[in-house]
Amino acid sequence: MKRIVFSLFLAVWAVTGFAQAKYIFYFIGDGMGQNQVLTTEMYRAELEGQINRRPLIMTQFPVSGQVVTFSRSNGITDSSAAGTCLASGEKTKNGTLGLRPDGTPVVTIAERLKKKGWGIGIMTSVSIDHATPAAFYAHVDRRNEYYKIGTQLAESDFDFFGGATFYQPYPKENRTDKDKSLYEIVRERDYTIAHGYQEYLDRNRGAKKMILIQEHEGHSDDYEGKGMIPYRIDRKPNELTLTQITKASIDFLSQRYDHFFMMVEGGAIDWACHSNDAATVMQDVIDMDEALREAYEFYLRHPDETLIVVTADHETGGLGMGNSDYTLNLQILQNQKISLFQLSTLIKKMHDEKGKKLKWADVKQVLTEKLGFYGAVQLTKEEDKALQDLFKQTMKGKKGDVKTLYASIDGLASAAVGLLNEKSKLGWTTGAHSAAAVPIYAIGVGAEQFTGWQDNTVIAPKIMQVTK
Repeated sequence: MKRIVFSLFLAVWAVTGFAQAKYIFYFIGDGMGQNQVLTTEMYRAELEGQINRRPLIMTQFPVSGQVVTFSRSNGITDSSAAGTCLASGEKTKNGTLGLRPDGTPVVTIAERLKKKGWGIGIMTSVSIDHATPAAFYAHVDRRNEYYKIGTQLAESDFDFFGGATFYQPYPKENRTDKDKSLYEIVRERDYTIAHGYQEYLDRNRGAKKMILIQEHEGHSDDYEGKGMIPYRIDRKPNELTLTQITKASIDFLSQRYDHFFMMVEGGAIDWACHSNDAATVMQDVIDMDEALREAYEFYLRHPDETLIVVTADHETGGLGMGNSDYTLNLQILQNQKISLFQLSTLIKKMHDEKGKKLKWADVKQVLTEKLGFYGAVQLTKEEDKALQDLFKQTMKGKKGDVKTLYASIDGLASAAVGLLNEKSKLGWTTGAHSAAAVPIYAIGVGAEQFTGWQDNTVIAPKIMQVTK
């Protein structure tokens, strides 16, 4: 008993004895469980011919631990409840954003620090009104109240937002001609909107507050279109990246504040996990790690004043490493050139354009070019027959689309990517979230607090400890 009391005393002393941070970076990999991280590292090693890990930046931080993620209402959390907890330290029920179960609002880290005069940046690779970024500024009963969330974004007075765009710029129901778009509303609140990184560079100097989004404004039910910036695996050279958003936020806040807080979400990791698309998941884990490099390089310039924390809101997909014998074959995933969503879009477009004239040879060519099938990736006769049978069913009008949380995926595309996953020796238990613990990594002022097993309720309070 004396030993436990003494240990608690040391823990309290450690928490209250830290130097004070002036710069805080809070990275959240949505859906990023431990296996998403380890798979990515072992994949990178396999590409170099090794059975090993090629470490990401985050896993080289000196402090690491594990975080338990259940919500107040469910053993498996959703992103709104998890985001609320990561932002405030308070658990709530699934579906609720920024509110306790009794409906009263929580106070987030970002809100507390804004009142103390800190600069605040909130950014993501998905829409800026999505659950995790919204958890830092919004308070609504339902996470899908996107228009209401957007109005609260404008009212937050936070300094910098970055991401895809607004998912729902107008009210979804009972819309009238008098309703303003969220783009109008934020401009009226003195936000400058920059479309793309180059426009940020051109417009940031005279801006009071900034919203950096991709090239277009508007809404689309095509989640890949406007609900997120492109996956790393699909990205074209001129498209906005999470690294650019992070770099812009550091630049913008550094020009205006001597203290700032930034939350950066790798939101698309979760979307790819919902689709059980391993190659795309790994590329977006790498993508967030590349954005993290911007924060780490800032830390190297200010090591005694900076804290970086990297974690996840929950694990998505129940990713397992190994599905048969004692081997992994992760390097085979390098043959996938586009995301499952884009593969699905491509095959659906071929159906629309060619109709009954579409031939198996046309689809086979796509699978060869985009997944390496019938070339670098050899199929058995049974695997080839299964894909051809799916094609025949589709041509008979039996599409067999696969519904994920964010999209409707062509059945043949889903089966093909699933087959590639199987050949890589990876497995998935679900297309939803799991209760698996998630990793946490930290470096800088107060980082020692984040070692070991912990509940997600303690992360926000621990971060606040180094701001007092």
